[in-house]
Amino acid sequence: MWTAQNWKDYEVIATSSGEKLERWGEYRLVRPDPQVIWNTRKINAGWKNPNGHYHRSTKGGGEWEFHNLPDEWTISYDELRFRLKPFAFKHTGLFPEQAVNWDWFSSIIKESVSGDEYKDKPFKVLNLFAYTGGATLSAAKAGANVTHVDASKGMVQWAKENAAASGLSEAPIRWLVDDCGKFVEREIRRGNTYDGIIMDPPSYGRGPKGELWKIEESIFPFIELTAQILSPNAKFFLINSYTTGLQPAVLSYMINTAIVSKFGGSVVSDEIGLPVKEDGLVLPCGASGRWTNK
Repeated sequence: MWTAQNWKDYEVIATSSGEKLERWGEYRLVRPDPQVIWNTRKINAGWKNPNGHYHRSTKGGGEWEFHNLPDEWTISYDELRFRLKPFAFKHTGLFPEQAVNWDWFSSIIKESVSGDEYKDKPFKVLNLFAYTGGATLSAAKAGANVTHVDASKGMVQWAKENAAASGLSEAPIRWLVDDCGKFVEREIRRGNTYDGIIMDPPSYGRGPKGELWKIEESIFPFIELTAQILSPNAKFFLINSYTTGLQPAVLSYMINTAIVSKFGGSVVSDEIGLPVKEDGLVLPCGASGRWTNK
């Protein structure tokens, strides 16, 4: 399992009974987690007096209960800063487990831009379903020109504010509110290509015109489509999944079929997770598939 273990402003303190106790900067939150199916004693005092507790409803959804939690605050990862706020369906605007992927592709970008190949041209990265921009900012900080695409205007604005907080307002980032599928199709017609592609597709959703997206049915055709805009000397491709049915082996098979068959290179897929402070275990948080041209 790939573990995001370089955080200083975030940690999973403990897990029990379908919930996780987390520290986000100086604030503690209790949130549901479907992976936590064990019942252990809640020894840590933070369980009793968190700053925020998301209570799931038996009828679906849920609601927050707050105790001295600001409407918004920030945390840092290395030199990046992220705005946080609790909003519907338990989220805070950041998935900290993704830091393990940020570190991975940032090292590839840094190594690439330090060589002769990108001496006279930019290293171009496309981030699809880009949310609040964690991957976008990591890639830009590493030296890439990034195209950030998300269908939500609010999420793109949030990502821009994270960029400003991180000192990246002037970084070469193109911010686009667009349907990811339609955008990729247009890029194919334009002949545009990218040296690295990141995608974090939702399990379920609808496009701006009501187009249905179900990841099990839509993801492989979308990977095949997106592979068409990898540059001839592309360096990496990353896909994340939080859908139970898309195990690491499935991600590997899709990437091998759609990308390795055309570009060569190699694929590695695995679960990603977060270390749990109290017992030293690792909480699984989905899966990622990685392709490189080596």
